[in-house]
Amino acid sequence: MKKVIIFGGIAVALIAILIWFGKKNSASPIEYKTEKAFITTIIKKSVATGKVTPLEEIEIKPQITGIIDKIMLLEGTKVKKGDLIATVRVVPNEQSLISAKGRVDNISINLNNAEISYKRNKALFEKGVISRAEFENIELAYKQAQQDLKNAQNDYQIIKKGSVGSSASANTNIIAQMSGTILEIPVKEGDQVIQSNNFNAGTTIASIADMSKMIFEGKVDESEVGKLISGTKIEISLGAIENKKFPAVLSFIAPKGTEEAGAVQFKIKADVSLDDKYFIRAGYSANAEIVLEKKENVLSIKESLLQFDRKTEKPFVEIKNKEGKFDKKDVKLGTSDGVNVEILEGVTKDDEIKIWNKTSKEDDEKDKENN
Repeated sequence: MKKVIIFGGIAVALIAILIWFGKKNSASPIEYKTEKAFITTIIKKSVATGKVTPLEEIEIKPQITGIIDKIMLLEGTKVKKGDLIATVRVVPNEQSLISAKGRVDNISINLNNAEISYKRNKALFEKGVISRAEFENIELAYKQAQQDLKNAQNDYQIIKKGSVGSSASANTNIIAQMSGTILEIPVKEGDQVIQSNNFNAGTTIASIADMSKMIFEGKVDESEVGKLISGTKIEISLGAIENKKFPAVLSFIAPKGTEEAGAVQFKIKADVSLDDKYFIRAGYSANAEIVLEKKENVLSIKESLLQFDRKTEKPFVEIKNKEGKFDKKDVKLGTSDGVNVEILEGVTKDDEIKIWNKTSKEDDEKDKENN
């Protein structure tokens, strides 16, 4: 009885195995979709990120140190050359003021002595007691003392008021040095400002730019800068203005790169052609599309059809033969735009190329079972 049960169990197991193999052998083969090569135009582009800035922009700095007394205009105001922007009130340094006043007093004393000597010797000269040469030297000393006093008084007025006589407005008035738009006034009334000198750049009171002339400033990677040519037409897209591209002409390519995050970047500039319908603000973020290479009417396939050999890393595709199977075929590639790639060798227009990465889930499961 036990032998019957054992043999019966073995027989059932054999039958189950035979049924499993039968189902596996009867399973339909995996069917892959195919695509053919096509003729198209491939444009290889580079995208440079950057911003748009005015071509001409200047900073207005004071000619004297003082305090902002009044600001006449606001940021964004259009000005002409010579327009008044702000006024500066001079706050003299007490020590310098006292020192200048002391020089005036000292020179006044010297001038009084020179005047007394001049009058006394003039009378002697008129009586013929002293010679003309001696009198002329005394007269020269007197005139020099008069000039020294005038210079000392001017220095005192400059320290006290910031200027002398009619030139007061020239120093205390901050005027526009060019026609354009006021981009920024980084100071406010009551702020202390410093004049520009050899040791200090000075305080910027306002920055003015001509907004009718804008340029794009961006950076490109070293792998692409060698393909750029000055004078190339490019397109600028602004982050603040959707669905609009502005034509531009590449005008500058930096001769020296800078390393950023481990990659060498080169600065580029392009003259942007503006559209009167849009107001472009300085500092808008922008992207520049630069055509690096263009090939028309070339045989191409989609890059998604490519496979790469794990050992040689060479590209290949799988082409359907007459029996419905796929044969591996090495290909030689040309220009690529990231979606389509030019085929130089290995594929014809009539070849059916396997779409290797677009099988269904059921096909994937069948493929695993067969393997």
